[in-house]
Amino acid sequence: MSSEKIVVIADFSVIPMGLGTTSIGKHIAIAINAIKEVKGIKCEVTPMGTVLEAEKLDTILEAVKVAHEALFKAGIKRVESNIRIDDRRDKHRTMEDKVKSIKEYMKKLS
Repeated sequence: MSSEKIVVIADFSVIPMGLGTTSIGKHIAIAINAIKEVKGIKCEVTPMGTVLEAEKLDTILEAVKVAHEALFKAGIKRVESNIRIDDRRDKHRTMEDKVKSIKEYMKKLS
């Protein structure tokens, strides 16, 4: 195994419930701003969720917890989350590496 740092990547979405509206952007911003305060986390907002990157799984899970707590603090009474975690231990990968790899395959297949 390489001496490079191991990186855990997660796809995370948080859903504030019971708002009485279909618009959740303001509440997602509250959650993302809270996540950005977690030491050691990198996040990238996408249209359908947020990609999180950290050296440890515990940091990813802390970010999810912080997002939930920020929404509860903002007055939300119910919060749901979906999370998918890529905890790869055989080689160093980052969010950017994964996207680059797919784009290279796309070029080869065109």
